[in-house]
Amino acid sequence: MSVKSAKLTLEGIEYDFPIVRGSEGELGIDIRKLRDRTGMITLDEGFGSTGSAKSAITYIDGEQGILRYRGYPIEELCGKASFMEVAYLLIYGELPNEQQYEQFGGSVRRHTMIMEDIKRYYDVWPRHAHPMALLSSVVSALSTYYEDSLDPFDPHQVQVSIHRLLAKLPTIAAFSYKKSIGQPKIYPLNKLSYPANILHMMFAVPAEDYGVDPDVERAMDKLLIIHGDHEQNCSTATVRMVGSSQANLFATVAAGVLALWGPLHGGANQAVIEMLEAIHTDGGDLRKWVDKAKDKDDPFRLMGFGHRVYKNFDPRSTILREASRGVLDKLGKHDPLLDIAIKLEEIALKEDYFLEKRLYPNVDFYSGLILRAMGFPLKMFPVVFALGRLPGWIAHWKEMNDDPNTRIARPRQIYVGHNERKYVPIQER
Repeated sequence: MSVKSAKLTLEGIEYDFPIVRGSEGELGIDIRKLRDRTGMITLDEGFGSTGSAKSAITYIDGEQGILRYRGYPIEELCGKASFMEVAYLLIYGELPNEQQYEQFGGSVRRHTMIMEDIKRYYDVWPRHAHPMALLSSVVSALSTYYEDSLDPFDPHQVQVSIHRLLAKLPTIAAFSYKKSIGQPKIYPLNKLSYPANILHMMFAVPAEDYGVDPDVERAMDKLLIIHGDHEQNCSTATVRMVGSSQANLFATVAAGVLALWGPLHGGANQAVIEMLEAIHTDGGDLRKWVDKAKDKDDPFRLMGFGHRVYKNFDPRSTILREASRGVLDKLGKHDPLLDIAIKLEEIALKEDYFLEKRLYPNVDFYSGLILRAMGFPLKMFPVVFALGRLPGWIAHWKEMNDDPNTRIARPRQIYVGHNERKYVPIQER
């Protein structure tokens, strides 16, 4: 028998609230009228039990370890599709046919350059500036250069701004990286694929020829696909909140970049590498560090284990585990950190402590190893994450603006401050 409503009893008065059912059978209580009917609100710090939107983009079953984009399992997309196919899927809802794919790719390629004026923007930043600071600032500044495509409700302007941002973000990211290491900026090469162009702009130098290794290119493609979207995470929720004010796409995505910058979000894979480096420097005694993680009185925590949503194995980590080994083998590199990571994973899958707490390796556990093998420094990790997450941000911004029920986001609060007080003149305090 299907559940149609939930009952709430307050001071002897009973209220009914409708049940909302998702396409995969998940249930939610619609409390939009809660305050109007009862005068009360819910308190859910961190929004762990609060649904902020109805969305048709990404489905996650954390208990079963399932991740699907528009109904397609992440494993199938990583094995068969290109990142540009997945970007189209996320943004427009269906996989493109050949004609749509060519038109989409051709339009994006035409927009890969950025204005020469924007290049001078990098000159005012100190060399040690974090690339995420430059990335968010330049993305926001794009709104001043492209005032012809800022209306979120004009379909043509939306299309142009989407293609511009998809095309220019890798260029902006690469220029930010080159600035941070003092090398000349490398222009995009439109004959290359999307992931190959990223690698070319990041690692090529004018004085030498640079060829993108096909296996590394495929690994980068998988990395971007895996990060394409992940439901209502911190940065995506930020994009939706900022976008609900009808902010333009450039300003909205700039806000998403800043949310992603945080060490608990896009910087999590950096924390994994730093942890593995600490274990390696200490001599690689894994038992010592595992025991520290188990000790309630020890502040140390194993990074890259467990997930806010997944209570089973993160399906993305399985894909990246094999990809990281493939990249290292192809490049002829032996990374002792990968050996430590594999041994840690073996421990986590055997010991009761990890199994009972469902602390399985997550996507951050392996993504940092791949980026490290490719040659990216730690501070570039969240930048590459942003490149992958961009189609998801765009998809949510577009979905939200297309929904007639969208309202400006305005959470409530429970006030716990002082009661009314009288002003006391400064001389009497």
